[in-house]
Amino acid sequence: MEEKDNQERKKWYILDGRSISMLLVLLLAILFYVGLTHFDIISVRIAMFMKVLSPFITGFAIAYLLNTPVSFFERKVYDKQRYKRGLSILTVYLLALAVVVILLNLVIPQVMQSVMDLAGNMQTYLNSLDALVQNASTQFGLDTESVNEALGSYQDLVKTVTEAVSKSLPQLLDFGVAVGNGVITGITALISSVYMLAGKGRLVPQLKKLIYAVLPKRRADRLLDICSHANGVFIGFINGKLIDSAIIGVLCFFLCLIIRIPYPMLISVVIGVTNIIPFFGPIIGAIPCLMILVIVDPWAALRFLILVLALQQFDGNILGPKILGDSTGLSAIWVLIAIVTCGGLFGFPGMVLGVPTFAVLYTLVRDWVNKRLREKRIDGNGRPMEYTDLTGKKDEL
Repeated sequence: MEEKDNQERKKWYILDGRSISMLLVLLLAILFYVGLTHFDIISVRIAMFMKVLSPFITGFAIAYLLNTPVSFFERKVYDKQRYKRGLSILTVYLLALAVVVILLNLVIPQVMQSVMDLAGNMQTYLNSLDALVQNASTQFGLDTESVNEALGSYQDLVKTVTEAVSKSLPQLLDFGVAVGNGVITGITALISSVYMLAGKGRLVPQLKKLIYAVLPKRRADRLLDICSHANGVFIGFINGKLIDSAIIGVLCFFLCLIIRIPYPMLISVVIGVTNIIPFFGPIIGAIPCLMILVIVDPWAALRFLILVLALQQFDGNILGPKILGDSTGLSAIWVLIAIVTCGGLFGFPGMVLGVPTFAVLYTLVRDWVNKRLREKRIDGNGRPMEYTDLTGKKDEL
């Protein structure tokens, strides 16, 4: 009896699950308050920390993108070789180096030359556009004063943007060549990416061991399933979108040459890069190109508009589904919300990565909702669920 009383007296400091949850919520609230009141200091510290880790984050991004081709060469090409992983990594990096050399020697110089030519001939193009608009105003009886005012604002906008871009390109190139810190960061990122790819056979099992050591087995299994699903969504979407955008950019270049659209390399690069952004990509890329072509050659602008619409239909209905398939599983409204939200918060990277991130979150919420409804044996309308669940599959309960 006395021993039981002693055990009961010792239980006052033992926290149950509810008390631990409340304590965690309280600690998170305190941390959130401290973060809001000292946001400037914390942001500076985070920026310094991220600057130190930036080579390794970049290296992880490179290794993550190149992991798929490395695995392909390892399975299909060097399967019977003794050092198949090393040969696969060497082959993929040589191919990546060849692509970078091609970009630096063929694409980027032509893009810069196009921007310089456009800026140098801008006044001639503006005068031609002004003469064309004046003739159209006289012929169709338009309000000349309003047309001239709108045309002047448009010309000033395009001229300012073109001059700013033409001045920034050489400065960016000189900056990238001159800054030694960037070179050191790039070398460190490449070396770290090679080590990550070479050691992924040991790194991944080590991370799994750590997860199983920290979490209960059921939660560890669930976490690994989520990570596996997220990896499949991200790698499928990113690799597929890069291939899709490269094909669209090359196709746009040759079609621009065929239908004689000025500055084909510049326009194709803009279309290819912005096509990486889902949903809004073709629109974002087409607007600046149309603004340029309206000044250079209005009829070429009309041909380009038809070309962009045709490319968008080809990409959305034929090429995109072939390459990407249903890698995200999101409807159009969720894609739109993901792009707008993540793009507003994180800029261009948010527009690209927001869709696969939302896809993973959507899957987790959908699975949780379906699980809760199955436990309650009701469907989404509150009716008894006897035969089907939300996904249309037979109820296994």
